[in-house]
Formats: sequence, structure tokens, C-alpha cells
Amino acid sequence: MNLLRIILGSRSPRRQELLSQLLPETVIEVVPPADPEEPGFEDLHDRDAIHRQLISICTAKNEDVFQQRHADTSVPILTADTIGIAKRESGDLVVLGQPPDQPDWQETVKQWFLEDYAGKTHLVLTGVCLRHHQRVLTQIAETQVTFYDQEYVRARLDWYLSTQESLGKAGGYAIQGAGSIFVKRIEGSLSNVVGLPLETVFEMLNR
Repeated sequence: MNLLRIILGSRSPRRQELLSQLLPETVIEVVPPADPEEPGFEDLHDRDAIHRQLISICTAKNEDVFQQRHADTSVPILTADTIGIAKRESGDLVVLGQPPDQPDWQETVKQWFLEDYAGKTHLVLTGVCLRHHQRVLTQIAETQVTFYDQEYVRARLDWYLSTQESLGKAGGYAIQGAGSIFVKRIEGSLSNVVGLPLETVFEMLNR
């Protein structure tokens, strides 16, 4: 953990804030991936396939930043990607990313809250990739998040959507913000739900 410098490959201010809880801000250099496009999860409905795609995305982000730095292996590069996963009545797993960038985004988030979250437990997964010298480490952190029941969620949902906090958030809510009012219980890493599992990153950095 006695690092002189680390590169965080991310556009997320939340990940930068979280990483600064482990390391001094003076050693963190932020270099966002040059390519904002990422493959999706639309046709993936089983856990193994979703895990592989998540690792592929955070590894591709790491490679993007690595090439921007002219393949310099002397400075660690950390990248991550966070998704929400709900289990539908059919038994299929469905990945809930960020709300669509469309005028009717609220309808999508409302569906997630009422059909996938209310009174149920969903998963939040973050894939983490750390590159240093010739080593590339990857790991997935998983947190279970349980929401209050349908009646509770429905009574507060229109107000929450009016805050527009859902925009740009994986799964359509921010557990570190107003979205926390819907959460009855979490099992696992809280920082993972925010966007960077500090326990996992701490372990990987020490390795």
C-alpha cells in the first residue's frame, strides 16, 4: 500500500472519492478510458456469462488506459465496472445498467423499482482490474441489496424520480444519496454498491 502513484482509469468522481479513502489524493492520477463505448449484457442471462462480460469490460478499460500511457508497466492501473442484477419471474438474470439516455428514462427506472427491487433482493457486482508490471489481477465483488416492500417503494418513487438522481447510476439509484431510503438491508460491501469495493481493492493492492 506504500504507493508513490496509481492511475485510476475512470470517469466516475465517486470512484475517485472512494479510492482516496485508501490512498492519499496526491498519489492518484485519473486517466479516463479514451473509448466511452462498452459492450452490453442484453443477451446474457446466466451468472457465468455475466461474470465473463463484466471482467472483459473492466479489463478492456484497463488496456485502453495502458495504451494511453504508452504501455508503461511501472505505475499500477486500476479500473472497474459496476452493474445491478435482478432475477425475473422466468428465472432469468437481467443486468440493469444505467437508465437509458432517452426522454422516457423514468418509465424504465420505475419498472426496475416496482418489478425488480421492491420487496426483493438484487445483486450489485463490480468487476475490478489491477495491472502492475507484468501482472493483471481481476476480481468480482458481490453485494446483496434488499429493498422495502411494494407499498413503501410506490409511495416514494415519484418523488425520487423527480430528483433525477437515477441518471448515470448503475441500477438507477445511488445508495450513498437519496436512493438509500429504499434500502432495507445490505449484505456485503457498501462501497461496492457505490462503485468501488474498497475491501477488494485493498486486498488486490496488497497482493
